[in-house]
Amino acid sequence: MPPQRAGIQSVEVGFGLLQVLAASAGPLMLRDLAAAAGMSAAKAHRYLVSFQRLELVTQDSGTTRYDLGPAALKLGLASLSRLDSVKLARQRLGPLMEQIGQTLALAVWGNQGPTIVHWEESPQAITVNLRLGDVMPLLSSATGLCFSAFMAPRNKAHNAPQNRLALLLKDELARMQKLARKDVPRSMAEVNTLLDEVRQRGLARVVDTLLPGVAGFCAPVFDADGHLALGIVALGSLATFDPDWDGPVARPLVQAARQLSSDLGFDAG
Repeated sequence: MPPQRAGIQSVEVGFGLLQVLAASAGPLMLRDLAAAAGMSAAKAHRYLVSFQRLELVTQDSGTTRYDLGPAALKLGLASLSRLDSVKLARQRLGPLMEQIGQTLALAVWGNQGPTIVHWEESPQAITVNLRLGDVMPLLSSATGLCFSAFMAPRNKAHNAPQNRLALLLKDELARMQKLARKDVPRSMAEVNTLLDEVRQRGLARVVDTLLPGVAGFCAPVFDADGHLALGIVALGSLATFDPDWDGPVARPLVQAARQLSSDLGFDAG
């Protein structure tokens, strides 16, 4: 056994609260958060006060529920950007962008859904209000459709990310139904039909859905265990972006994603 080094026990105890929030499907009341972390509400509250000052945790003034804060997001994004899959993908975006002439991005699964962790803008790109750390909608973006389709394959055992995905899909579908949007699925049956098409094509696409006059593709990249590691996103104005499934944007994007998956040890069989 390696020798035990001295540490700060209170830091280790407090981190348990952050772990509970990270694993939770949503914000938590103090009593539930404390119970899940195995401590009293009074003790948990003292830690949470400090975490709020550091912006690791936020508290909703209306519901009084706690959730992870912006500092936790920054730490998570920094860690995700250092993953081997993201590093390898970033190295390949430059040549791919030169080939297809469109803005490219990388997205990974975060606590709130598919999250943009890298962005390379083409010189001919339109201006879009997207930033690093933005969480993409599941039903109206190519990124969201890609993660929805490939994170929850049929006939697979559910795990925490898939359970979280199911909850987010349900919530977003309810919001779209209230808005009476006709450009996105309006029932879970329509969602499943659309996700089946994404799986069959190996690529997700939106046209005029996320932003007017804008089209986008997202191609999945898998790791050696067959898990979705990230999505490679191409985005552009319909004035210059060819949205054809077999066009000059889609083909190189799919090829790049398949090659990266292979290099990460994925065997497509």
